[in-house]
Amino acid sequence: MNMQRKSIRILDGPVLSYLEGGTGRPLLMLHGWSQSATGFSGQFEKLCGTRRVIALDWRGHGESEKPETGYRICRFAKDLVEFLDALSLTDFDVLCHSLGASVFWAYLSMFGKERPPQKVIFIDEPAALLARPDWNEQVQREAGAIIASLEVLANFTNSVRNADTVAAHAEILRPMFTNSFPDEKLFAVAKENLKFPRSHAAVLLADNCLQDWRSVVGEIDKEVLVVAAEASPHPLDSQIWIANQIKGAELEIFAETEGGSHFMFLENPDRFNFVLNGFLNRPGRG
Repeated sequence: MNMQRKSIRILDGPVLSYLEGGTGRPLLMLHGWSQSATGFSGQFEKLCGTRRVIALDWRGHGESEKPETGYRICRFAKDLVEFLDALSLTDFDVLCHSLGASVFWAYLSMFGKERPPQKVIFIDEPAALLARPDWNEQVQREAGAIIASLEVLANFTNSVRNADTVAAHAEILRPMFTNSFPDEKLFAVAKENLKFPRSHAAVLLADNCLQDWRSVVGEIDKEVLVVAAEASPHPLDSQIWIANQIKGAELEIFAETEGGSHFMFLENPDRFNFVLNGFLNRPGRG
């Protein structure tokens, strides 16, 4: 199935690029930090047989325009609303990876009652990445707070800002993949990531790490699948916690031997597609 590259200018905003293909119930695919819609290429063929698949490039990412401002989670959530308006999408399912989940939590918080999704897939994003001084070890693990302090965050964002070559950015990405993921594929991912200017990437990363979505997660009343991975840098406890907060949520955990990394859909597309289709094609709650 060929996905067609399309673009649309959102209200008072940049031109957003996206891939679209297939027919049927719409599935919106939202990628993570520095990624792009092409990261889901291993899913398109399987999905497009039964779905209208729409994979968006966030502002600044992939083939979308790269304005100088707007690299905040709340602005991305507003971009998403305007994108849905432009496509007249009112009834859809959504898959969110990493930062894409954070953006969608912001969307649900501000706009979810006006234009709610039906089924939602959250892939390996913690509810709060930055530890607060009064959090004990258990709270930190359940929140997924892998950033210990503002000083650590500043050092991390500086390293991102300076990683403007494929090799340098690949070093940042390497912990997000299992050891068996080939270097040539890792470098291809890094090259695509660098379409997002590093100065903007650092700003967006910092903003995402400052968010705390725990209360929003607890209010979700949709049909939800949480996908986690044993070898992800994000604590497995953080994904179990999210699944436990949402009534009826399903949890799927990829073992390290199954390509169970932050990018399990890249490392093991066959198993990921089987799990995804099983969830999406199951009759809903009505």
